[in-house]
Amino acid sequence: MGDGTPLGDGTLAAHAGLPPAEPNRPTLPGPVFAAHYHLPGEPTGPYRYGRDENPTWTLLEDAIATLESGGAGGVGTVAFASGMAAVSAVLLSQVRSGDTVVLPDDCYYTARKLAERLESYGARVRLAPTAGDAQLDVLDGARLLWIETPSNPGLDVCDIRRLADAAHAAGALVAVDNTLATPLGQRPLDLGADFSVASGTKALSGHGDLLLGYAAVRDPALAEQLRLWRKTVGAIPGPMEAWLAHRSLATLQLRVDRQSANALALAAALVERPEVTRLRHPGLPGDPAHALAVRQMRRFGSVVSFTLPDQEFAETFLGALRLVGEATSFGGVRSTAERRGRWGGDAVAPGFVRFSVGVEDPGDLVADVRQALDTAARTWSAAP
Repeated sequence: MGDGTPLGDGTLAAHAGLPPAEPNRPTLPGPVFAAHYHLPGEPTGPYRYGRDENPTWTLLEDAIATLESGGAGGVGTVAFASGMAAVSAVLLSQVRSGDTVVLPDDCYYTARKLAERLESYGARVRLAPTAGDAQLDVLDGARLLWIETPSNPGLDVCDIRRLADAAHAAGALVAVDNTLATPLGQRPLDLGADFSVASGTKALSGHGDLLLGYAAVRDPALAEQLRLWRKTVGAIPGPMEAWLAHRSLATLQLRVDRQSANALALAAALVERPEVTRLRHPGLPGDPAHALAVRQMRRFGSVVSFTLPDQEFAETFLGALRLVGEATSFGGVRSTAERRGRWGGDAVAPGFVRFSVGVEDPGDLVADVRQALDTAARTWSAAP
């Protein structure tokens, strides 16, 4: 505001990245579809070729930068074609042969697959779990520390500030996958990270209808390295996807507030169920990560994870849900759930369920989950 008072998250989300108002022009200009631009004489100016820059990307990147900085400025954002394009850009633009990278051994399994690529290029990869800040023990000599908190799918939390300070003291850069939390849940750059990376496919856009990723930084040199990587490998977002994501940001605070409240209501209901074990949600007072999450996060996210007795029980439960789609990904306005073990790659039990909570009425959602658990319990107990 004009008096210097910080704007609230809802105001920031609704207005982020909008250009100055012009008479008879839309508040958010439509997507720019251009492979090339009129460019007489010497190639100067911000828009020269469609793989380099696009006005629609610029508005989205400005909007995300506003959210990542809390409106304080000083952040640059680079948008990519997907979350994994952003992850790959950070890791592969910063790491050279002979460098050491520290990765969580319980992070998103496709991100862990990059370990093979890094090692094929002559880099060394060390793995350590998220819980207990275990990565502190393997930082010596590292070039880059990769953090994912809360972790996906296990929902463990680590102390970003503590890890970032230790990594910087050891000479390492720090990247945080902030997909599950979103910038409204935590701001890794404020906690000392060099990169805040996320999949915009998830809660940021929130409707399950596009693929997008981004990396936010404070150092302009790092931003330029990411832009060069995006340009040379062609990992560029489509203008329609960028425009849809920017449009969706206006409701981000409304969505994540409702989803976080619904997730906590669901987790509280699941505590009472004897079939449910290893229940995790950072906002749940009894969760092992709750005390740290309260210090570090402002919202606890839409994901709840838990384990059911076995694969058959979990699949019966998922099939009996009426309001919840059986799908991968998370952060959408409609609740989804899946038995995560079906993909492989994660060290989870056969009955492990990752549940992405949407914006439905919480009473309806909890009732649906309870009836599905009842159905699965009857089927399981009747099995020979």
